[in-house]
Amino acid sequence: MKDKKIDIIVSGDICVNVHQWRTKRQYSSGYNWQSFPQFRQNVKSGAALLLAKLVALSTGASVHSPQIPDTDNFLPKELLRSTLEVDTFPTNINKKHPTSVYRVAHFLGFTGPDSGSPALLLVTDDTADAELVILDDNNDGFNNHEEFWPLALKTPGATPIIIYKTNNPTSSNPLWQRIENFHLNNTVVVIYGDDLRSKGVNISKGLSWEKTALDFVWQINNNPHLAFLAKSRHLIIPLGLEGAIYYANDGLTAESRLFFMTSEFEGGLIQEAQGKMYGLASCFAAGLAHSIVAGLSIQEDLGRSIEEGIREGIVAAQKYYNFGFGANIDASEFPNPATFIEGDDDLIYKEQIQDVPIRNSNNPNCRACWYIIKDKSTTGLSEIAYDIVKSGEKTALKFMPTARFGNLITVDRTEIEGYHSIKNLILEYISAKNSVRPLSIAVFGTPGSGKSFGVTEVASSVAPELIQKLIFNLSQLQSLADLIAAFHKVRDLSLEGKIPLVFFDEFDSANDGNLGWLKFFLAPMQDGVFREGDSLHPVGKAIFVFAGGTSSTFKEFCGETIQDETEYKDFFKQFQSAKGPDFVSRLRGYVNILGPNQTDEQWDHLFIIRRAMLLRSLLERKAAHLINSVGQAQIDDGVLRALLKAPKFKHESRSMEAILEMSSLANAKKWEQAHLPSKEQLKLHVDEEQFSRHLMHDAFFSEKIETLAIDLHSKYLLLREDTHNSSCLRPWDELDEERKDSVRNLAKHIPGALRKTNYDVIAVKEKPEAIKFSDKELQILAEYEHKRWSLEKKETGWKHCDILNEQTKTHPWLIPWDNLTASSQSKIIESIKFWPDILADSHFAIERLKSMCYCEAQGLVR
Repeated sequence: MKDKKIDIIVSGDICVNVHQWRTKRQYSSGYNWQSFPQFRQNVKSGAALLLAKLVALSTGASVHSPQIPDTDNFLPKELLRSTLEVDTFPTNINKKHPTSVYRVAHFLGFTGPDSGSPALLLVTDDTADAELVILDDNNDGFNNHEEFWPLALKTPGATPIIIYKTNNPTSSNPLWQRIENFHLNNTVVVIYGDDLRSKGVNISKGLSWEKTALDFVWQINNNPHLAFLAKSRHLIIPLGLEGAIYYANDGLTAESRLFFMTSEFEGGLIQEAQGKMYGLASCFAAGLAHSIVAGLSIQEDLGRSIEEGIREGIVAAQKYYNFGFGANIDASEFPNPATFIEGDDDLIYKEQIQDVPIRNSNNPNCRACWYIIKDKSTTGLSEIAYDIVKSGEKTALKFMPTARFGNLITVDRTEIEGYHSIKNLILEYISAKNSVRPLSIAVFGTPGSGKSFGVTEVASSVAPELIQKLIFNLSQLQSLADLIAAFHKVRDLSLEGKIPLVFFDEFDSANDGNLGWLKFFLAPMQDGVFREGDSLHPVGKAIFVFAGGTSSTFKEFCGETIQDETEYKDFFKQFQSAKGPDFVSRLRGYVNILGPNQTDEQWDHLFIIRRAMLLRSLLERKAAHLINSVGQAQIDDGVLRALLKAPKFKHESRSMEAILEMSSLANAKKWEQAHLPSKEQLKLHVDEEQFSRHLMHDAFFSEKIETLAIDLHSKYLLLREDTHNSSCLRPWDELDEERKDSVRNLAKHIPGALRKTNYDVIAVKEKPEAIKFSDKELQILAEYEHKRWSLEKKETGWKHCDILNEQTKTHPWLIPWDNLTASSQSKIIESIKFWPDILADSHFAIERLKSMCYCEAQGLVR
């Protein structure tokens, strides 16, 4: 954009950055000084000076800001200086042959005046008529010196849009008080998430987008230290380079929206090996400014400009980081103008930044059951699951948050948070230089849920060349001597310079009593030593992973799932006797691994997604020939349905793998029902009767289409017998084939319609009790059915007219749902109410797919 008509003021704290770097230049003259390490330096703009340059690049508008003389010349003593050591780092460490750019290796510190505040500067060519004012408040004096504030901020009646970027949110400084009293409605506050955390605001980082977002909402609603920020009309919390939260408050209600990358989590893009960069928040603010300036030119609502600006800010900050100071720090232009120009080689585009409203509820159960995948999906979870198997998770989950750890991919928030916690622990442990004890982690899950695979992939994603896996199954050890021998193997591997990843499988198995092994781990876990006779041996640096064999969750292991008080007391007495509390106190983390079975009918909604991802993975690894050249899995719908909808796999993921391996697929081009193992073999892994019902569901339903269509028509006659004279009101046997086909099509589409409200149709032996739809469900189903019916009519030549005429094929209902009269909408809704009864009469039950939590169903969240 090159709009010179819009005046932008940028001001704030003043700082310059002194870069120092080591050179590899070779000298031939042989002076003494040339035999020592060689350093060079230059000076670059920082704080408000850098922000002004970035805003000028992003907007192309006229930017008025403080100016200092040529930074390569003498700098005034009062000017704040930051000294940094820079070095070359890979632009992107994920590339096989990465290019290198200069970034910050170490922040060495600040040089300021001996006394008083650092120097501040007036805005050059300041104007009170500026449309946009951008303030950089780093708490270095600007917020207390009104004489340096822009005129548009101080002039009575001036109403500029203000972007207030700060790293020290407080209600006590005069600058904030001025904004709050005179400019709050037009101010956009920008505070990085890490700056909030540094002030003691408890917002989780990098566990899951849901948790970070919900933590923020709770803090802004309940933390008294943030009460002044809660008054903000527009508040943006950038979360690293990967996301942001937009809090909008119109004075009556407040809503928050999360913007996020689907394949990354906060902090994931900047790794220690890639160096650091100052100015990321300034670059984000410049991207935001670009969108706001564009919105001003067309008088766009500020909220809409902000939402677009958040996307632009995230993309710009990532590009700014990737460019660094350039490949040649002397010759490269900084900041790089390409930061705000969309290029063909960009790693990310603003259209890839997803957004979703954040739950606004203090109900802890509701907070725990919020999944972005459900809010972002326009279809039911079963439809997503089918798409994952058929097309792969990359296509099916393009707009959903996913986490990848090596070969492990998960979308389940519970698993994502658990795995990220483990990853963070391992990263910290590996980085610590003086660790004297092992890192102890517990992993729980049902047999076959993939406990070993999950943690191994997480550890391998951190340090694949350093970590080496060892497995010991405690249920197979005979005595303490066997365990000591295991400790020696761990020690030997540690002495080789490796970090052993030691799995103690079934650590909760019996050995001279329940949990009999626990007491032998206390000393190695606490002190990093194990005893052999009279000798103590150091274990060395190692990661202990205790995989449960009898408890499927941490709470179950600790007895927290026991409801009866007397039973719990008995349990806890035995738990104490076995040193259970001492063992738990030495753990530094745990994760509950969720397998393909549903763990809880009320809260575990994503089991079908986990099944789908496991099944797709099995096909890719064990039957790759069933996936065609465009990535489509060749699998019969009935087989797919049975595998995804079976109530339970007896041995979790092992059973799914076994069914695949027992199927006759060696020369198959498609996994057909005929390739499945016999019922006797299926019986080892699933309830074969239920599996068969799901397998044959489509056939069962097809057989009933005629009966369902006749019943639907009879209900239609009851509803419309007094409305108008039409051939549609004749008995079924007197209808023409076009009308019969229309009703048959409705019957065929009922299962698909029900999936829009997270219901499924299941064939049952006995006539089930018919359910009743809620008003919300009826509304969704009626709108969906009207849209389907309208499309069918238009495809057969019908058009809209205020009068129904079967000869000319015109109908008054061929308009969008919202344009229908209330009476017409009511008639469609009434016809939907009959569906459960009609299905029940044909022995079809309507089963909820559990993708809506209790809080949603009761309308307790917004």
